[in-house]
Amino acid sequence: MSFRAPVQDYEYIMRHIVGYDKVSATERFEEAGEELTSAILTEAARLCDEVLYPLQRNGDLDPARLQDGVVHTSKGFAEGYKAVREGGWVSVAASPEFGGMGLPMTVTTAVNEMMSAACLSLALNPLMTQGQIEALEHHASEEIKAIYLPKLVSGAWCGTMNLTEAQAGSDVGALSSKAEDNGDGTYAITGQKIYISWGDNDFSENVCHLVLARLPGAPAGTKGISLFLVPKFLPDAAGEAGEANSLHVVSLEHKLGLHGSPTAVMQYDGATGWLVGPEGGGMAAMFTMMNNARLGVGCQGIGAGEGAYQKALAYAKERKQGRSPVAGGTGTIIDHADVRRMLATMRAELFAARSIALANAVAIDMSHAAAEGTVGGAGAEGAPDWAARAALLTPITKAFGTDTGIKVAEIGVQVHGGMGFIEETGAAQYARDVRVTAIYEGTNGIQSMDLVGRKLMDGGEAAQTLIDEMQRFAEEARATRPRMAGLIWNATETLREATEWMVSQTNMNARFAGSVPFLAAYARVLGGYYHLCAAVAEGKDGPRTKMARFYINRLLPEYKAHLAHAMQGDADLYALEVEDFDVA
Repeated sequence: MSFRAPVQDYEYIMRHIVGYDKVSATERFEEAGEELTSAILTEAARLCDEVLYPLQRNGDLDPARLQDGVVHTSKGFAEGYKAVREGGWVSVAASPEFGGMGLPMTVTTAVNEMMSAACLSLALNPLMTQGQIEALEHHASEEIKAIYLPKLVSGAWCGTMNLTEAQAGSDVGALSSKAEDNGDGTYAITGQKIYISWGDNDFSENVCHLVLARLPGAPAGTKGISLFLVPKFLPDAAGEAGEANSLHVVSLEHKLGLHGSPTAVMQYDGATGWLVGPEGGGMAAMFTMMNNARLGVGCQGIGAGEGAYQKALAYAKERKQGRSPVAGGTGTIIDHADVRRMLATMRAELFAARSIALANAVAIDMSHAAAEGTVGGAGAEGAPDWAARAALLTPITKAFGTDTGIKVAEIGVQVHGGMGFIEETGAAQYARDVRVTAIYEGTNGIQSMDLVGRKLMDGGEAAQTLIDEMQRFAEEARATRPRMAGLIWNATETLREATEWMVSQTNMNARFAGSVPFLAAYARVLGGYYHLCAAVAEGKDGPRTKMARFYINRLLPEYKAHLAHAMQGDADLYALEVEDFDVA
């Protein structure tokens, strides 16, 4: 099977669904018009189709390994990374001041997704570096920027982030790593971190770790955490990788999937590091990287789902089994109703998740342009609070994108039938690889709690503003797509009422008890809205309208059950005694 990056889907969504024209109308991104964007996506697709996708199976069959303290990456990964580096794909959104392309996050998001679809294990590496670049751009000193950013932007050096410790998990404030002032502008970092994606490799000149640690006398919890940049090799006087730092890889995790991505246990023994941001400002600085990563991880899920879908579709077109139930059928299993249902579900879900992710990226781009005062022309007319829109969509993108990837990959195994359970087909790899995306960068439960907690602290204004936008469009669409528009309008009204209910709950645990189904419902309605946008833009009963009809008729109604679940509060959960969970 060959892979083909879905460039047409990105272009259609950017042109007709998420308003990318607003981004290219700003002074900051005025050069990133439709023609340039199309050329970039086409070139990135060529890299994915011809260079990265052939490495997909290598990462699974020839896993990264630690031997004599050295990490050896999967066959072909060094060459694949070299192509990524030389093409400038690490630095699509990075500042031109340090050698980056300075392109919109919307373009970066599309590129990252197609790279994840081609070879998720390898695509994780530049994604981590991109997050570190953004964190350093916002929080590092000018001296650190001058030394590290050109190397990271060029891809010569790679970046990671080190949050998790064995005893802390998602409770980052419980970390025990320590930092001591050396008195010369550097700090000695001591501690152990786990689950460090791409903690080391054998193809970059240096690996730079952003490490959370606590200074002496710092208060307990997250307020006492600072952030430090700790390189594998200390920069010499010329800014090149010099002598080795006091850190090493203890071991590589044995994982369900993503075998080509070395996930390391990192040990720091008085390693030299530099403070990034103010003392005690570690979480604020790290959240810059984490929010970047949450959008990226959502796209990882969507990308893995795309790869699984293309593999399942190819198999369904080739596999002959049973008698075709339709006259003039192909004679393959794609003729069968349930196989069609599965493939249509995969395709429709991916379009919805991809649209949400790109809308999230557009909001980020517009918030940056607005902050610089470079929003003008068409982009300024009736512009919403873009920062609030981006914040609202980030947990939805991460959770729905990864849940979609997991769902689509699992369906892909089912389309293959018994062969899906056989590793040689490669169908199961997508399901194993994508599963962790719902866990890292904040579990999807944490994303949902963030949505009903922090993201509704404005009284639900940002959430309701987006609902207003969906409802207005649905009202206008009644003229050309009356049935679909009516169903979307009804869904938005029910979602509005559920949002009001959430805001009214002063007991946060009542919100949290229904947060996962609430996010699922919000995403489900958003997906229906974007499908309706696609159908209206198509203007005929073409493939996008047919897919919109499938989504709105068959998948959209799930929002009702999700919201019924979401508004139950927490009483029934805590009516259960701990002993009630035991097996009788």
